[in-house]
Amino acid sequence: MSELIQLSFDKIMQTRSYTVIVLKALEKRFAIYTDSGVGRVLQLYLTNAVTPRPLTHDFISKVFESMEIKIKQVVINDVEDTVYFARLFLEQPMGDILHIIESDGRPSDFLILALMWNAPIYCTKEVLDKTIAVED
Repeated sequence: MSELIQLSFDKIMQTRSYTVIVLKALEKRFAIYTDSGVGRVLQLYLTNAVTPRPLTHDFISKVFESMEIKIKQVVINDVEDTVYFARLFLEQPMGDILHIIESDGRPSDFLILALMWNAPIYCTKEVLDKTIAVED
């Protein structure tokens, strides 16, 4: 099992064509690039903005709530070149048994869900070692 390092949001930079999400772990900051639409949604959740209609992540969150599923954590578990991979860990009670569900997806989507549920975000030590540090 790989060592997990907790991440926090450092900043988000938006252009017309893409978004840069800068995450911080220990004393290192690194960037994840995503499309501008995902970046705008992420900024909405970071600023607690109210939208006139529910967004896709709101729908997913409502489905989780209706099924008594809780988001436990997000783990960025791999990076190849500049493409990051992440796992979403969910918890669902079924009688006396607590089921852990693990799903693969885009880190940008999982970061939004983690914000909505106030769930911790981690990366593996191997991923952190492979990232390119972002300077001011």
